[in-house]
Amino acid sequence: MRDGPRVLILAIAMGALASAAVMRPAHAAGADMDNVPPVDTARCFGAISAHDDEKIATECGALIDNEKTAKADRIKALTAHAGAFLRREQIDRAIADYDMVLRLDPSLAEIFNARGELWWKKGERPKALADFGAAIKLDPDHAIARANYKSLALELERLGALMAVAGKPGFGCPTAHRPVEKAICASPELADLNRQITAVNSKLVGAAQSPQQRWALKREHDEFLARRNAEFGKPGYDLKQVMRDRLQHLLGTDGN
Repeated sequence: MRDGPRVLILAIAMGALASAAVMRPAHAAGADMDNVPPVDTARCFGAISAHDDEKIATECGALIDNEKTAKADRIKALTAHAGAFLRREQIDRAIADYDMVLRLDPSLAEIFNARGELWWKKGERPKALADFGAAIKLDPDHAIARANYKSLALELERLGALMAVAGKPGFGCPTAHRPVEKAICASPELADLNRQITAVNSKLVGAAQSPQQRWALKREHDEFLARRNAEFGKPGYDLKQVMRDRLQHLLGTDGN
């Protein structure tokens, strides 16, 4: 299979061949071209038609590595090659194929979008967003690329908001005076649990269907806080587990 160094060697070899061609007399170059047999694409293209990933890997790989392969045929082989790797969950190798396709023809919006989806799958969100943007620039009507760009932009916005509150509880740490509150402020994990508990409880109270239900929910939470404050620090008291149990209870009540 191809890798970075091999691609570099191929590129150097192609450059050398091009230079040699320039140095030859025109009639000699023409005679050489007349004697070069056409590249046989049948095996690769047959494997593509048959959806045979094993043969695509071998036959199309050989076609890709053949320096005499026409650009259009190489692009078709590379695209199928990438698809075979993707179906095997070999994402990095599929991306490498798409990289080569775009070096051959940087005007292919569909390939930019396809590579962007792979970057997104790998968690490389900035690279994915750049590829979706490139696809849209090339083809403003590319509906899938536009949808991907919008979804990823919203995801990045949400992640940014989460990062802004990460490790912060549902109360102000500067004014915390109880030992349990200071312990929560000192632990990002406990702070995140507290913030989630506060958010889900507030949602439940806000969605209460009657004043009586709202009052009962508030009383239940006040009782939880009172027990937490009183029992924290006692032998065997596990604050993290108590908070996890409380969150699970609230989520169950919320129907999630």
